[in-house]
Amino acid sequence: MKLHRIQGIVLQKLYSFRHSYDKISDAFYWPLLDLLLWGLTSNYIIQTSPSSGRIVVIIISGIVFWIIFWRAQYEISIGLLDELWNKNLVNIFVTPLKFSEWVAAWLIMGIVKGFMSFTFAAILAFVLYKMSIFMYGFAMLPFMLVLLLSGWWIGFIIAGIIMRSGSKVQTLAWSMPWIFAPFSAIYYPVSILPHWAQYVSTLLPMSYVFEGMRKVIATGEIDWSKVAIALGLNIIYLTLSLLFVRKSFEKVLQKGVSKLY
Repeated sequence: MKLHRIQGIVLQKLYSFRHSYDKISDAFYWPLLDLLLWGLTSNYIIQTSPSSGRIVVIIISGIVFWIIFWRAQYEISIGLLDELWNKNLVNIFVTPLKFSEWVAAWLIMGIVKGFMSFTFAAILAFVLYKMSIFMYGFAMLPFMLVLLLSGWWIGFIIAGIIMRSGSKVQTLAWSMPWIFAPFSAIYYPVSILPHWAQYVSTLLPMSYVFEGMRKVIATGEIDWSKVAIALGLNIIYLTLSLLFVRKSFEKVLQKGVSKLY
């Protein structure tokens, strides 16, 4: 694995981001809209029921941390689609670039843009609602890492499906992450879900993150058992998803890249 080749792909994506209004709006517009709508809704709930003051912190925190998950998978799934839309995949792989280096560039971009959108949303939450995500200090770092890993394996699954089926299934890049949202308990405890949905939640590392995050908000303490379970699930899913996307890429090489367009 050569660092200069990874750097080349990262720079290509950064230059593309800089000159694309669509990508800029994805990074900043949607977090802004979510914070406005959900924040105002939370304030209304507090006005009608003053005893529910913590609801704003829970909902705003959920929005801000979900951005990490969303950006991590987005950079992988949309990154692949972007190459297909521009018919650039052949150009990339006629170079000495290895598949592992291409994947590494995806992961780096997920970290960079995830941090960018997270920081923007956190600052916006403070400006609009006087709520500082950073007041919890390092207690939130393990949950951020777990969400990043969760976004990666879901992004790899989407990318693998797209490689096998072509751009006709591109809607998965936007819709599939939200399939997991109701079971991830972003804004509410897992206990309010139907019993069958609670079983699904136990299989998703994201649910442990948001349950653990709410405990930090309530008590200031980290439930390390939730972090360990979520990390273990992520390692399993990330390993399987990498194998899946690698096998899917090999299928592309057999069929020909033109079949994806």
